[in-house]
This record gives sequence, structure tokens and C-alpha cells, in this order.
Amino acid sequence: MNALDDLSTGSVANLASLSSASGFQFIQGSVLDRSLVDRLVSDADCVVHLAAAVGVQLVLARPLDSFLLNIDGTHSVLDAVERHGRRLIVASTSEVYGKNIDVPLGESSDRVLGPLDVTRWWYSISKGVDEILALGYFKERGVATTVARFFNTVGPRQVGRYGMVIPRLVGQAQREKPLTIYGTGQQTRTFCHVADTVRALELLLENDDASGEAFNIGGTEEITINELAHHVLDVTHSSSPITYIPYSDAYPAGFEDTERRVPDTSKLETLAGWEPERSLTNILQDVAADLHSGAMD
Repeated sequence: MNALDDLSTGSVANLASLSSASGFQFIQGSVLDRSLVDRLVSDADCVVHLAAAVGVQLVLARPLDSFLLNIDGTHSVLDAVERHGRRLIVASTSEVYGKNIDVPLGESSDRVLGPLDVTRWWYSISKGVDEILALGYFKERGVATTVARFFNTVGPRQVGRYGMVIPRLVGQAQREKPLTIYGTGQQTRTFCHVADTVRALELLLENDDASGEAFNIGGTEEITINELAHHVLDVTHSSSPITYIPYSDAYPAGFEDTERRVPDTSKLETLAGWEPERSLTNILQDVAADLHSGAMD
């Protein structure tokens, strides 16, 4: 198995447990390097394309770069997969639904986006184009592609510096720093443990009926960010205060958040019997243990 990453938001240390695994190789490089991608795809049995711009803060700071990376990277992988006849999963995101609050969101739910002059929506559009490319290659060129729409995948070794809310809040709580909430905190989310997400991807790779389809992958426990912050305090036994930062102070002008983001995962459950096994409490405990372990190293 080969893993390709440019380490722009990751670390080789995250792969320490795989360093001695037979047949595993890490290659530092870009998904935009078409010759490198072609060589690696030719050696693979199947491909899981996870490379993309990561985190709301990074995406908003570099919206054009993020847009081009997502689309050009996916096109690069699709060309190689078609050339070598491989099976492909393309990672997408709940962001494709935009500000649709008619939850739970099913795979055929409408996309509700804001105006194009607000860069907040460029990421959603880029991932929508990724899906069009993936499904287009299936319909017109016969490439076995599947789209996986992630809803807030969280777990050990994730960091909060790019806008990921759980590692940020847990880290603040462990340091007894104020927990910072953007906006009112009434916006709701669900969270899915990375181990459950990986299990979903494995099931999709094993099922031929997944080709040419998109599937939501996410948790089932809807929670406000206010409630999440209090849950973090309980799990970490922290006495940190909770503070609020207006969107106007945290993000570029015109930023608009989504009020609710809850997936309908019945399509994946029907196809492969998948449902999340780990609760939000399990997620917070695992993130807290990982961050504590890192702080002690």
C-alpha cells in the first residue's frame, strides 16, 4: 500500500505505527504531480482520493488555491485511474449541501449556496465539481468511481489549527484556556469517528453496487456547538470558561455559517449495513487522550 501526501497539513509522525508494516510506503509529493500520481496508481489495486484543501480557516485564507487544488487534483487522479483501470473513491464533503437546513440531508437533497462573490461558497462548489468529474467518468467512461460525503470526521491526530472544532475545544480545555465559540453557538453539527469513517470506506470498496453513487458518511447525534463545549468540559474535567467570538472578528467579510448539518446515512446502511459504532463521548475521549499523550511526549 502506498500513501501520497504533501504534508501541508499533516505529519509523518502520524504514520509511525505503519513504519514497519510490510508493503507500506509513504511518498511525500503532490496530487498535482501527474506523472507521480500515474506511477502510484499503476501499482495500486484501488485508490482512495482524500487529498484536498482542509479546514475552514485555511480554505478562507487561500480560496483560489483551495479551489484549484481540489479540482485539478481530482482530475489528475481520475485520469490515472481511467488509464490503469482501477477502482476509485473520491472524498467529498457535507459542504456540498451548502446552507440547506432541511435535515437530515439525503444524497439527493438540494444544494443551497450563497452568492459567488462570497468565497465561503467556493469550497462547496469545488467539491461539487469533484463529484461531477467522478460521476461523469463513471457514466461516460466506465470508471468505477464512488463519492463519499464526509460529515465532520474526527479522531486522534487531528489538529485544531485549521478550524476543526473538536480538537480545538479539547485542546483549550486541557490547557484550562477559554473555549472559543464562533457565532452564537446555536449552530448544530454531527461528528463521526475516523475509525467508523474508515470502516465505511472499506465497505464501499468491497461493494460493486457502490460504483456511480454518492454516499453520506456521518454521525447521528445532532448537537449545538454550545452543548458540545459543555460536553468537552465534562469529558476533560476542565473549569475553562466559554467565550464567544463574532463571525465578523473570526472570518472575512460576508462569512455565513450553516445552521444545521445532519446526514441521512440510510443509503449506506441499506447497501452495506453500516452505521456509526462510536458515540460522541467516545470521540471526545479519544481526542482528549491523544492530545494529552502528545503533550506528554
